[in-house]
Amino acid sequence: MLATLIAVIGIGGFSWLGVWQVQRLHWKLDLIERVEARIHAAPVPAPGPEAWAEIASGAGTQAEYTRVTLAGRYLHDEEVLIYTPSDYGPAFWVLTPLLRGDGTVVLVNRGVVPEAEARTGEFLRPQGEVRLTGLLRLSEDHRWLFARRNAPEAGTWYRRDVGSITEAKGLARAAPYFVDVERVGDAWPRGGRTVVRFRNAHLSYALTWFALAAVVATGYVLVLRLELRRG
Repeated sequence: MLATLIAVIGIGGFSWLGVWQVQRLHWKLDLIERVEARIHAAPVPAPGPEAWAEIASGAGTQAEYTRVTLAGRYLHDEEVLIYTPSDYGPAFWVLTPLLRGDGTVVLVNRGVVPEAEARTGEFLRPQGEVRLTGLLRLSEDHRWLFARRNAPEAGTWYRRDVGSITEAKGLARAAPYFVDVERVGDAWPRGGRTVVRFRNAHLSYALTWFALAAVVATGYVLVLRLELRRG
């Protein structure tokens, strides 16, 4: 009786986990397909204030990685350097607020700059009206387990946390997202560094759970055969 109960729980539980991972696999494949379509689609105007509440509420995942266009004037005095490892060694993202014609502000990730150039400030700072195209990205509000903390009071940043940056800089009417600009030329900073990669191990997880269900079933059959022989 106990062996049967354990077998039912084990087979049922592991099988349910396997089915769940198959469902997650289909969800992840659909997500990858939708994101691939977004990053290669024709750009659309960056969302204005009327869409900010929805994006900030968590529904922004439906807009993330959308190609967008925007125009305005860079506020270089308010730029923020955010540390990041890169192909060029230690480097920094250059996030610069862009003041748009309607008075709203959007943080723009202008690209990566190697540490030496970042420390000396030897990189381009376009003046006047600019027009750009890039990918809409959601704020990195949450810190990874071992990630270093942002220190706004010291001007030290490790995450592209839009809310913290705009608050530290006193920027009103700021969008809750930032934009990764596309690469144009080889000057620093260099855009087009967005990593669009989604870990997809759901198939291996599903096979593992189904295998465990099979192991439990096989063990139960062996127990039954042993009991029959004893009987």
